[in-house]
Amino acid sequence: MFAIIRTGGKQYSVEKGTVLKIEKLDQEAGSELVFDDVLLIENASDITVGTPKVEKAKVTAKVLTQGRGKKQIVFKYKNKTRYSVKNGHRQPYTEVEITDITL
Repeated sequence: MFAIIRTGGKQYSVEKGTVLKIEKLDQEAGSELVFDDVLLIENASDITVGTPKVEKAKVTAKVLTQGRGKKQIVFKYKNKTRYSVKNGHRQPYTEVEITDITL
């Protein structure tokens, strides 16, 4: 079974057992999470496409950890004016494992 879900403004292709790093959600580690914004479900050879969502479909996941990604360097520079700014950014994420897909 295979599904496409939408969360955090992005779309993810998921199967049972898939581990994802998604945009940060306010959930405790070890808690259960339900995604009801399911765009497509493929069950064996039967494909259901939502308009825009598949009704009564949901994907359940378990929250593994909350974390922050690798540091990205943001460097601004303007020549001939002695202007340079160096900043770092670490994007927060929530790591989840897909446990069940239901239609």
